[in-house]
Amino acid sequence: MDLSNLKPAEGSKHSKKRIGRGHGTGQGTQAGRGHKGAKSRSGFKHKRGFEGGQMPLHRRVPKRGFHNPFRKEYEVVNLDAIAERFEAGTEITPELLRERGLVGRAGEIKVLARGDIGKAFTVRAHKFSGKAAEKIAAAGGRAEVLA
Repeated sequence: MDLSNLKPAEGSKHSKKRIGRGHGTGQGTQAGRGHKGAKSRSGFKHKRGFEGGQMPLHRRVPKRGFHNPFRKEYEVVNLDAIAERFEAGTEITPELLRERGLVGRAGEIKVLARGDIGKAFTVRAHKFSGKAAEKIAAAGGRAEVLA
């Protein structure tokens, strides 16, 4: 065997169907498009979510309430978690909180007031609850809001 007598496997090659070229071909008349309806017409295009005339899923599913596209999601961290993981006088930043595993994904951080702190910290976060800021100040620390 050499390159001069290579050929494709039996049945692996066949000629393309020529659709809509007369009755004798077996693909004449409707050309595989069936009878009538939008899909049999030329120029028909499916719209996104089209289900053949059946009520599409996005219209069948009930919709309730209001979805605010401008909502801000905050990663929350509580004072008790901060107090047990950091020493007094530490400057706590979002990067440090992520590093220690107190917050997950990269998002804005809000400090909440659960628990008590007896140590003074400088806490930098995007948002503080009113009580959290009070507790930090009462312990002799500072709550700095990041822009």
